[in-house]
Amino acid sequence: MQDIKTQVRTYIFDNFIMAGDPGDLQDGDSFMERHILDSTGFIELITFLEEAFGIKVEDDDMVPENLDSLDRIEGFLRKKKAA
Repeated sequence: MQDIKTQVRTYIFDNFIMAGDPGDLQDGDSFMERHILDSTGFIELITFLEEAFGIKVEDDDMVPENLDSLDRIEGFLRKKKAA
């Protein structure tokens, strides 16, 4: 199985950036600070995460601490899978 960051990075590039090198997005880069995702983009990302990783993102989970970078998404998904 592809690692979490690789899958999410590919999704971000395929759906939101569409140009450049996926290596340009560092694991700790904030999607908001880099203007990669807006509010609609985050909803699309959440839908992708739920479908790709078989988890449910609750309303309380929808915070930057969980979803604003590849590092944060990986940590969030690992916690969700462990629960």
